[in-house]
Amino acid sequence: MHLLKPLALSLSLALSSIVVSPLALSQTSATEERADYTQFTHVFKSNILNEERTVVVQLPKSYKAEPDKAYPVIYRLDGAGNLPLITSVLERLQNDNAAPEAIIVAIENTERLRDLYPTVNEEPQGPVGLGGGGKKFLDFFEKELIPLIDEKYRTHDYKVIGGASAGGVFALYAMTEKPTLFQAHLAYSPAVWWNYGAAVTRTKDFLKKNKTLDTYLYMNIGEEAGVMRERYDDLQQFIKDNKPFKLSYVSDALDGVSHNLTSAAGAFNAYHDLFMSKQMPLKKLTYDMASIDAYYKKLSEQWGEQITPPDNAVRQLGYQLIGMRNYDKAIQVFAHNTKLHPNSVDAWWGLSYGYEQKEDNKKAFEFLEKAVKLADKSYPYYDMLMDAQTRLKAAANL
Repeated sequence: MHLLKPLALSLSLALSSIVVSPLALSQTSATEERADYTQFTHVFKSNILNEERTVVVQLPKSYKAEPDKAYPVIYRLDGAGNLPLITSVLERLQNDNAAPEAIIVAIENTERLRDLYPTVNEEPQGPVGLGGGGKKFLDFFEKELIPLIDEKYRTHDYKVIGGASAGGVFALYAMTEKPTLFQAHLAYSPAVWWNYGAAVTRTKDFLKKNKTLDTYLYMNIGEEAGVMRERYDDLQQFIKDNKPFKLSYVSDALDGVSHNLTSAAGAFNAYHDLFMSKQMPLKKLTYDMASIDAYYKKLSEQWGEQITPPDNAVRQLGYQLIGMRNYDKAIQVFAHNTKLHPNSVDAWWGLSYGYEQKEDNKKAFEFLEKAVKLADKSYPYYDMLMDAQTRLKAAANL
């Protein structure tokens, strides 16, 4: 369980107008240029839903400046009112190299309960007779909305869907009905009480049949009681006990947080655990140094750009191991880094440092010499490097 990580939520975004095309009949778009972001509003006729639908698309800061870059896409149910929250959370993570920039698509509602619940509610404690449009709404995503966004914007194939309450139920439904359509599913306080817990039954049945599920699922719940809490806890425990291979599953219980605030309270945890950081966590490092390359390969797939293991990030793994006095493994990491960055002064100095901490001064001097050969006086730490060379030469009795 995560502790709640509070954020200051700020950002106001607005809209104005221009005309574009795709999809069908009447498609309009509105835009506003800001210093950081551009937003477009698309209004178009959905043939599947047989009505006009509105979506608001927010582009990343770098979208214009990097015309060859593609971005992951976050699809957020319940409209553009969620954009300031998501933007603030992502900005904090991006400032720490812990999330990529993303295109955000906010879907405005017409008949919310119809679209977001896959079954009609027959339970008297809720609005009887509503719901049942989830399948059509998912078809709308797959056959109309996602193709429209992919056609108009530079996307890559990493898609997130998120929603709260009824929207959380729809995120779970999307995972069970079309497991590969989205690569991550965020369900904030999903209203799984609906229709005698139909979402719980369906999700359990799906997981029983699928022992491998390569996706990310975040669920949370606030200060809930009664059948809502009972049915949620039942589902949460079942997923925990029967987690399919490759499923990345995170759940939060947010004591004292009301149902309507669970998306605000949980957004940081949801995205922090979803996106991989450019600084590889030490816990991801195995005995095999190939785990470093595997981590950054997966990171590249998620972020949509080729990211070679950064020199500094790999060295940080080595320095953490030095701090734990695990010198042999630290040396393995530093040595792997010199293969990745053979022309880096810092990489060779890192390897020298590993041997120095192990008190093998001859090896330390040998690898420091490689760093010295690569350095010139423009290297910002040139004088310190020369001092280290003098010190190690004496320590090694050379």
